[in-house]
Amino acid sequence: MIASLDHVQLAAPAGSEDALRAYYADVLGMTEIPKPPVLAARGGCWFAAGPVQLHLGIEADFRPARKAHPGLRVTDIEAYAARLAARGAEVVWDGSLPGHRRFYSHDPVGNRLEFLEPVTG
Repeated sequence: MIASLDHVQLAAPAGSEDALRAYYADVLGMTEIPKPPVLAARGGCWFAAGPVQLHLGIEADFRPARKAHPGLRVTDIEAYAARLAARGAEVVWDGSLPGHRRFYSHDPVGNRLEFLEPVTG
């Protein structure tokens, strides 16, 4: 039986680690976590925010997915969107999910990320 989601892996092109660190750590506010040495030799980088982990792995023939994406639940979505925009990240609001406020953004290599917060009240 599945107990929880451990992590989501996204792909990235070789040599993009510095740009990924700037986005995931500086823009999104995640913390880089060390990869095990045997995996670190492959490149890429891993990030966490609380129990959420995103792993960025190097893919030789990288092409960002056009539709696939992780959905990241946030608190105070307006302030979080303002944080991203202030740091130069595109924020595209989408009001089509009932009961939620949400927006999309793309990391520096083109991976699509969804940020959402349930509407309460």
